[in-house]
Amino acid sequence: MPRAWLLRATRLLVLCGAAVGGLAGCGASRSDAIVIGSKNFPEQALLGEILAQQIESRTHLRVIRHFYLAGSYICQQALLSGRIDAYVEYTGTALTAILHDAVGDDPADRRPAAVFGRVEREYKQRFGIDVLPSLGFSNAFAIVVRGEDARHLHLGTISDAARYTPGWRAGFGYEFMERPDGFPGLARVYGLRFAKPPEILDLGLLYRALLDRQVDVVAGNSTDGVLAARDLTMLEDDKHYFPPYEAVPVVRGGVFARHPDVHAAMVDLTGKISDADMRRMNYEIDANHRDISVVARTFLLAQKH
Repeated sequence: MPRAWLLRATRLLVLCGAAVGGLAGCGASRSDAIVIGSKNFPEQALLGEILAQQIESRTHLRVIRHFYLAGSYICQQALLSGRIDAYVEYTGTALTAILHDAVGDDPADRRPAAVFGRVEREYKQRFGIDVLPSLGFSNAFAIVVRGEDARHLHLGTISDAARYTPGWRAGFGYEFMERPDGFPGLARVYGLRFAKPPEILDLGLLYRALLDRQVDVVAGNSTDGVLAARDLTMLEDDKHYFPPYEAVPVVRGGVFARHPDVHAAMVDLTGKISDADMRRMNYEIDANHRDISVVARTFLLAQKH
């Protein structure tokens, strides 16, 4: 990590021990059960629920849900320890945060297919984990400004915004400030400077702070439901700083050998969820407060018609 890495690693190990330890006895090794996990935000729980319901509808296995397991590190440790059997990861996160590999400056190395290939190969070689093809959408970091500012200042790209950031206030999440594919590299590539150091905000407060003019730019996610519902503009990453973040199921080694029908069920979801689908479903959960299991069921039923 860019800073305080030792302290964060220690904290993560403590959290990981608590979270993974809490899964003891969940039955991941039982022949009649599959355990699906997720990270700790609604989109992840929804993806976990989609996987769970897909498996339940296509196999005779019992599906155990262990959602909201904090971040990628803890989910990865739960997978490696056998406490969960699968969860959905994002290729750019897998590459930088789990494999600790650099994306590379060559545009060819940053193509979605190239990043997926590296992640698929390295996960198999290093961890014995299977990485399935993308569910169809990418949840990338999104640099977002108010729509009225974008129109008034003719902003379409992050490079356009860089001319104005010395007078702006920024609001970013803690993870974005710390990750190797986050703010430090973004600031370097685009020459970003702000009126004062970026404010660290809870992810649930980012867009409210932006709309209330407490900050002028935030780093959200490209599948956030609010982007389709409010007057906000996602700026183009015209220098291609961010790697692709395709959503891919990652599955503990040996699961498919024991349960070929699980492989068939998961592969059938390949390419089925578009960026627009994900934004719409996120909005249903975040803004309309619909139950995640209902949203997942509605999506899967629509795929059958």
